[in-house]
Amino acid sequence: MTAKWNVQHDYHSSANTDALCVHHLDLNLVVDFDLQQLIGVARLQFTRTISAVSLVLDCRDLLIHGITDSQANPLSYTMSDVSDILGQKLVIDVGEQVDEVVIDYRTSTNAQGLQWLTPQQTLGKKLPYLFSQSQPINARSWIPLQDTPKARITFNATINVPQGLRAVMSAENIPDMPDDGVFTFCMNKPIPTHLLAIAVGELSFQATGPRSGIYTEPGMLAAAVKEFEDTESMIQIAESILGPYAWGRFDMIILPPSFPFGGMENPMLAFMTPTLIAGDKSLVSTVAHELAHSWTGNLVSNATWRDLWLNEGFTTYFTNRIVEAVYGEEQAELEWVIEYGRLQEEMGSTPLVSQTLPANVQDRDPNLAFNRFTYDKASMFVHELESRLGRAAFDKFLFQYVDYFSFSAITTETFIDYAKQTLLVEHHDKLTLSELNEWVYGQGLPQWFIGPTSSSLDKVELAVEAVIKGTPAIELQVDGWRVHHWQYFLTQLPLVVSQAVLLDLDATFTLTNSLNAEIACDWYRVAIRNHFDPVLPALSGYLCRIGRGKFVRPLFVELQIAGYQQELLDIYAKARPGYHPSLQVQLDKLLII
Repeated sequence: MTAKWNVQHDYHSSANTDALCVHHLDLNLVVDFDLQQLIGVARLQFTRTISAVSLVLDCRDLLIHGITDSQANPLSYTMSDVSDILGQKLVIDVGEQVDEVVIDYRTSTNAQGLQWLTPQQTLGKKLPYLFSQSQPINARSWIPLQDTPKARITFNATINVPQGLRAVMSAENIPDMPDDGVFTFCMNKPIPTHLLAIAVGELSFQATGPRSGIYTEPGMLAAAVKEFEDTESMIQIAESILGPYAWGRFDMIILPPSFPFGGMENPMLAFMTPTLIAGDKSLVSTVAHELAHSWTGNLVSNATWRDLWLNEGFTTYFTNRIVEAVYGEEQAELEWVIEYGRLQEEMGSTPLVSQTLPANVQDRDPNLAFNRFTYDKASMFVHELESRLGRAAFDKFLFQYVDYFSFSAITTETFIDYAKQTLLVEHHDKLTLSELNEWVYGQGLPQWFIGPTSSSLDKVELAVEAVIKGTPAIELQVDGWRVHHWQYFLTQLPLVVSQAVLLDLDATFTLTNSLNAEIACDWYRVAIRNHFDPVLPALSGYLCRIGRGKFVRPLFVELQIAGYQQELLDIYAKARPGYHPSLQVQLDKLLII
């Protein structure tokens, strides 16, 4: 891939960051729920690294009313289409003296980075709701900017919202409610543009510790605070490995179910799905994951979406370390094994050429970079580094790596060069350059790699064997099983399971009506493959109720593969209006709607 592509270039941005680089954003927006638009002004300050007379920004479906310099002198500009994926290129004539532009604009009603919810789509049913999802390249759909991880910016924002609603952003949030509906924000540390975030709704706040708390709808607040009460412990564990938390506070907002991700690591305000609230803290590793991103992802970022594994691989590994320290070795082991199982499943259905750590999506939708190889294969690589070096030596390397690259964006090749100067010098007897390259650029897993195991799963494997032999479900020994045991059980069942066995399992364990989103999803996949039609009504309700891509995408694909074409179309027609616009676009392509 290095022969065809310039690996230092971000092919998902038109921005000329190598010449003129935006470093600060002042944002003043009115949130109009009637029009479903953000209306206002973006003021961009930039620095010149080489002589250039044009500032090039990324946009998608923005309506530009006018552009001036800081003295209100009009500037000429042109807008041109790039592609359906990348949107438009905004070229502003700034001459040789201008270092600030002021853009008067509004978003379109179909901005892919924004979801507008009616009161009926919220928990409280009284007030509307808005939230953003900028990663990977949707910030450009609600702000004109250089939408690339290479362009880190600080920002100030003034957000005007209707009375009774609260605005929050990926910045310092003040729990007090202003009387006039005007909220102000400051992020004084430079962040990648995909971490720009906003949410507006009927939001309450409660602290979970001295530097953490929860924003969410009032009806969900108590359950969320209880579920995530260990956040401060997680922060302390993370700091003990990678150094002081750099962002001041680690607050979270629990969004409506249509949020398309498990979590999003927006600094100072991580966005989280309500599907994590299981009542038993069994799914809180996602909180650990978004917290871990505060170091690996927010401090050290991928320079392009090809390099996403540098964010997600180190973060997935680091998540496991936090879970081990807070919830014990057994849970950490179980989660690692489940992770490995997900990777093996995806390896079976993915072309070998796509099974490298670099995502190589330069000419494709960057959303395709978010797969099990950039997360789980990369995590297996980092686990192996720890195993070879020993935990103490590896922790030293990890600390120094994050410290060295803090507040910068790096490529895969930057990491390789750094490893050559550090790991391969200090630990030359434990790791070679060819082994490092095999992990990073090789297809699949290295031949020498031995996957993780957990003796805690022995009892699950016995249960699977018993089911295969015809043992009634009531006789299975499942006392004390955690969510991860159930996940493993369901994923290890044979591809073909009889209707009688499925009926027995469901009657005994009420899997179709499981309140745990992870277990329900795994069960539905087994049921769909085996044409177990009794699940269809519950499946339809699930897909209409939950908009998390991790669950939604595979279930629709399973329906498609199993030949449930009419059921798929019927369910999707009902569910689609409640999905985030970015997920709608992906599913429309995937399902050829």
